[in-house]
Amino acid sequence: MIRYVLRRLLQLIPVFFGTTFLIYALVWAVPGDPFSGKCGQQACPQAYIDLMTEKFHLNDNLIVQYFKYLGSLFSGDWGETFNGSSVGELISTSYPITLRLALVAVLIEAIIGLTAGVLTGLRGKGFLDNLVLVSTTFLISLPVFVTAIVLQIVLGVNLGIIDASVSDDPSFGELIVPGIALGSLSMAYVARLTRTSIAENRHADYIRTAIAKGQPNSRVIGIHLLRNSVIPVLTFLGTDLGSLMGGAIVTEGVFNINGLGGLIFRGLQNRESATVVGVVVLLVLVYLLMSLIVDLLYAVLDPRIRYD
Repeated sequence: MIRYVLRRLLQLIPVFFGTTFLIYALVWAVPGDPFSGKCGQQACPQAYIDLMTEKFHLNDNLIVQYFKYLGSLFSGDWGETFNGSSVGELISTSYPITLRLALVAVLIEAIIGLTAGVLTGLRGKGFLDNLVLVSTTFLISLPVFVTAIVLQIVLGVNLGIIDASVSDDPSFGELIVPGIALGSLSMAYVARLTRTSIAENRHADYIRTAIAKGQPNSRVIGIHLLRNSVIPVLTFLGTDLGSLMGGAIVTEGVFNINGLGGLIFRGLQNRESATVVGVVVLLVLVYLLMSLIVDLLYAVLDPRIRYD
């Protein structure tokens, strides 16, 4: 197990360099003047442009800029924006908000999706099964921003149950409705994936054997059926946390949430590589960490899985 964990940790190195360089190159290749609009309606003085060009190494080629950025990053300096704001401080302010939003979305999709999938998988075809299939198909067909806008208008504007915009530092309670919007698509996939997995495994030989031995129905379902059926669902939920954090830009925009989404958008708009790559570094680490945790949980759920 330890050797496996060490191998996975070593895999962080090429993935880290590959993803950060790709994002840095994409931001670097964005056309336009990075100093456009920085001095109001007038063009920036040449002295200012020369100073900023030297400060941010804009005259260097892509490779040189990238490794200079990595040198600063590894020394604990996340860089700064063109207006002088510290990227590290911006991320430290925005990251917890997006993380809370993503955790709320994952929790909602896990509870509702797993419950719906287990009930329909155990009962088979019927009214509840058809209702879940129709509702999940409806959710899958809707873009996330449409779901977010509908929830905002209905619950916030028309009914007044929630605030149309959340506060600057929202609590978990304020993020429930945005979390539903963000996790609606994944919730539908979790329900369908759980339903299919339960329906397949309920007729497996090990389930028949457990029933033949006279084990209680609750133990057959809770210990034997669910532990094996939840493995593909666990894979989806684990990797989905990183996806939700990276894809929260639309939901954050609708509910005016000051998270990583707005930070990424402004970084791309202003061609600030340090901001965008800094956020990507965190998202990549979340992806890889969750992937490792999911792989380790496989051995807990299925004793046949061993890592050497």
